[in-house]
Amino acid sequence: MAQAWKCAGLRWAADGPVLTWTGGRRSALTRGKRVAFAVVEGGVRTCVGARGHACPVRAGVPGRSTGVRCEECARLDRAHSVAADTIADDPRPYRVYLAWFGPGLVKVGITAYERGAARLLEQGAVCFSWLGRGPLMAARRTEELLRAALGVPDRIPYAHKRAVRAGLPESEAGRAAEIAELHARAVALGGWPESLTPEPFRGVDHAGVFGIEGAGRGPAAVGEVAELVAGGAIGGELVAAAGPDLHLATERGVVVLDTRLMTGWELVSAEGQPCAVPVRELRRAAGVQEGLF
Repeated sequence: MAQAWKCAGLRWAADGPVLTWTGGRRSALTRGKRVAFAVVEGGVRTCVGARGHACPVRAGVPGRSTGVRCEECARLDRAHSVAADTIADDPRPYRVYLAWFGPGLVKVGITAYERGAARLLEQGAVCFSWLGRGPLMAARRTEELLRAALGVPDRIPYAHKRAVRAGLPESEAGRAAEIAELHARAVALGGWPESLTPEPFRGVDHAGVFGIEGAGRGPAAVGEVAELVAGGAIGGELVAAAGPDLHLATERGVVVLDTRLMTGWELVSAEGQPCAVPVRELRRAAGVQEGLF
């Protein structure tokens, strides 16, 4: 039997996306590379545990879930989480950002200063700009200020991000226009924490990094993987990658695979096997031209 590996998720490095595996192995994902794997026959998707510890009961996790922890491990994982506001005394500096994912989809968020733009790549932000930097709670208060005063959300579902990618403006300036206008409105607000240092607008564009613009863009996506199943397989040429999503050219057309669906399964190499996982039609935003790219 072929060696089985457990995926530990997709990470974005300075030179592009990388699949990580339990035990430390890493697989760089370059456009044009063939990505192919199968779920072990009779396999069961299990909880990955919390904060470096295995799930004590190896609880099962639904195949369609992009979260890969059981209820108890998910609670433990968030017990010391910045996202859950449980570590207010974190001494590290933070940055507030505005991120744009497509027409009408802008969010505000925070990330540790030391992480640079990694958080934006992981979320699939097509364009972003820093808004300010300072202590954690000052960054949190600024985030809340924008939500309350300007109605800017702090979360956008990945399904919505995929749906609007077909309508991206051709130019970098066009892709940056919404956050440029919002940045100006944000810095004009009163009530900013004194300990937060504002940062000037400087749009950073990831469309080229993701492979969703210009001459290097791939063909239109036709579907997305709904879930992985025991014995199922998928393989294809990598034509684009954005956030956790891989766009694979398969014999069924270009299919979007959310790599969060891979975690918790035992996977083996599947060179040459046909695409045999549940795939649903890719949802597109109303009024958007046909095709993903």
